[in-house]
Amino acid sequence: MRSEQKRAFVLSSSRIPFAKSQTIYSSYTRQELMVAALQNLVDKSHLKNQLLGDVALGAVINSVADFNLARECVLKTDLHPHTPAYNVQRACGTGLETTWQIALKIHTGSISIGVAGGVDTNSDVPLEASRELQQALLALHRAKSLGQKLSALSQISFKSLLPIIPNVNEPRTHMSMGQHCELMVKEWKVSRAEQDEIAFSSHKNGSQAYDFGFYENLVCEFAGIKKDATLRSDTTLDRLGKLKPVFDTTGTGTLTAGNSSPLTDGAACVLLSNEDGAQKLGIEPLAQIVDVQCAAVDFVHGAGLLMAPTLAVAQLLQKNKLSFQDFDYIEIHEAFAGQVLCNLKAWESEKYSKEVLGLSSPLGSIDRKKLNTVGSSLALGHPFAATGARIVGTLAKLLKSQGKKRGLISICTAGGMGIAAILES
Repeated sequence: MRSEQKRAFVLSSSRIPFAKSQTIYSSYTRQELMVAALQNLVDKSHLKNQLLGDVALGAVINSVADFNLARECVLKTDLHPHTPAYNVQRACGTGLETTWQIALKIHTGSISIGVAGGVDTNSDVPLEASRELQQALLALHRAKSLGQKLSALSQISFKSLLPIIPNVNEPRTHMSMGQHCELMVKEWKVSRAEQDEIAFSSHKNGSQAYDFGFYENLVCEFAGIKKDATLRSDTTLDRLGKLKPVFDTTGTGTLTAGNSSPLTDGAACVLLSNEDGAQKLGIEPLAQIVDVQCAAVDFVHGAGLLMAPTLAVAQLLQKNKLSFQDFDYIEIHEAFAGQVLCNLKAWESEKYSKEVLGLSSPLGSIDRKKLNTVGSSLALGHPFAATGARIVGTLAKLLKSQGKKRGLISICTAGGMGIAAILES
């Protein structure tokens, strides 16, 4: 076993523009989306016919037909066909989890160059058969005689023919993420105005970043579009304030289509290496992957579904002896504006910090000027497994281009989990 330890760097990243599901990418498969982002990374980083150590890709909503999604995507690019690849899934944290896994392989000296990323599309949803239809069809497949075949067919009812459309509701509570977030914002007393302000800032920052050319070499043209189709440069607080709640319609709901991330199609990936790999490719590193921390909460028995990042970040900062003040940029995935605000309030709460985070004092407040400075999921979109890679690529470029030292990533996921990371220039 190798004993050497190598630093893992982000060299480059690529993603296609994100688009609202069932719109621009409605006729494309998840493979086509992922291959587009991956091939652009190959082109811009001059990886044609390069044999990489490994490739980790993921999708939250996948199909059995794509059981070997990552490897199939690699084979459809100009990477050397001997390049191995494998699938990963950690809900909305998938893109960051793949990044960490490849970084760990680089850190241990197992590989020198690798790619991580993810894709999701709610336009290429795998439809499932009902349990009744499944059993009848399997019985039909096993049947030998005409009588056995007719018996199997007789078990099929009209209702059993209806397809099952997958969703991301929590299996243990049968509630959507938005419904869970409604409970959180009520508990933490987060107002509708606060949520709309976060959404407005996301669109404003994202639009300005595109205007300044920040995304020019991060986002590649695909299907005729060059920028995220979910971005609204003309949105206003007044327009956001007129939208109706969508998860709680009793009159007390505050989560709307404007302050919640949309169902999104898209793909993103990042190129990682050690010093030797960067030198081989002739690419100057953008940032170093320093550390990653995962955590989970018991949301079934009272904890907020999307509060696990508060634990992940607290543990990560403690482990690395850092505070919020030590970071130049903070990227918090905006599943919902309310989720971001609940996390921020929790880090400021003395009671929560002691009882849940196990800290003697709160982590404190975050300088909002450092938060999601070039837009985040509310404006840019949230293809579940692609978001982590999108943020890693964005933060790495921010640190390099602005000459800053350190950045923090925080992502909430389904299942009451959270994942956080530190990047340094």
